[in-house]
Amino acid sequence: MAEYPVMFTFQDVVSGNGFLAGINLCGRALICKEADDAWWTYGIHPGGIAETGKSALESFATFRNSYKNALFDISEEAANFEAFKIEVERFFHETAADAQERWVAAIQAIRTGQVTPEEPFSTLPRQSPDERPERVEIKRLDKIESNKFSSLLNVSDKLELPIAA
Repeated sequence: MAEYPVMFTFQDVVSGNGFLAGINLCGRALICKEADDAWWTYGIHPGGIAETGKSALESFATFRNSYKNALFDISEEAANFEAFKIEVERFFHETAADAQERWVAAIQAIRTGQVTPEEPFSTLPRQSPDERPERVEIKRLDKIESNKFSSLLNVSDKLELPIAA
């Protein structure tokens, strides 16, 4: 079955034990249709999540929700902001040994024409993975001066397919 490499952006605000944190994440995942016709989204960064659904977008939505719930679980267990930040960074970078290789192989399959993206992948925006590396940024929001808040800091969820050129 074809594996579709995707890049995504999430922005979340999480309340913790005595802190408010803002998390900006540029992540990567593989979305695959398995033999039983179920769609799966396998996290690469963050790597500890795999979710299923009846469609590619349903599996990704379930993946998104599981990611958010993981942040909530981490915030509940963290004694303070510093512990939360360390654990979110660990969670983001934890990935299966072959996951990155599978992601790169999936890009190559699209680039060489072995895989032709089907709906909904064929209509996703495209961007070079080199221009959009995976990253996570965690900021403490309850300690920021109020004049530093701006609507320009808002980030919409985004889903993209790596450019195949």
